[in-house]
Amino acid sequence: MLSFHELHHQPAPLLLPNAWDIGSALAFAEAGFSAIGTTSFGVAARAGFPDGGRSTRDATFALARGLASLPVHVSCDIEDGYSDDPEAVAGFVAELGVAGVNVEDSSAEALIDPGAHAAKVAAIKRAAPGVFVNARVDTYWLGQEATVAATLDRARAYAEAGADGVFIPGATDPEDLRRFAAGIPVPVNVLAHPRLPVAELGALGIRRISTGSLPYRAALDAAAGVATGLRDGGLPPTATGYPEMQERLVRYHAGTYQVR
Repeated sequence: MLSFHELHHQPAPLLLPNAWDIGSALAFAEAGFSAIGTTSFGVAARAGFPDGGRSTRDATFALARGLASLPVHVSCDIEDGYSDDPEAVAGFVAELGVAGVNVEDSSAEALIDPGAHAAKVAAIKRAAPGVFVNARVDTYWLGQEATVAATLDRARAYAEAGADGVFIPGATDPEDLRRFAAGIPVPVNVLAHPRLPVAELGALGIRRISTGSLPYRAALDAAAGVATGLRDGGLPPTATGYPEMQERLVRYHAGTYQVR
């Protein structure tokens, strides 16, 4: 199997689905994905919290440890690292035991100083040099300093600090994406977009595409649709059978899980 780093340097972009619990991660593994991310929104919502605010620290740590036995690469969304202290962030990452992390350059819905975020990136790379650090630039996501120039400045500072990739959620204009891919010296990651297929994003130079919280939100829509469909006189939809789902979990719990 290719390393997580190598998956970012293939002819086609890496499509990274984002799980929110063990069951969703197993479903993605069964679907043939060799790398799986986590979604802070899904992890927070599962526990009844809104996204952000450093609410997912313990749940993310527990999920990372729970996914460690799966035969896939795992990358965790760790919000802003759950601390302003670079060494505390680095220590947390070093204990996760995952192939990669996303760490964002905003806290409490506001951009932080890029030098402070670069310090977090550098500290993580010192403490866990093998972890793929995907430095998230939240300019477009938050609508703050949302220009190509400001975003490139931040991205290049993080790459210089040791980031292995840069994530720019919210950026969707094809020309902007082309400029980011050309101007950032590490693989660029964006969110999946309804008007930009994976192949088109790849042609623009994007090397990684994340689903973010989309699978979680779509799953809730589908669950509500099952119930309302039955209520309104419809028939149950087809789904993976209970025995197959149960058998996956039995193998996972026994520590013998392999993708079939």
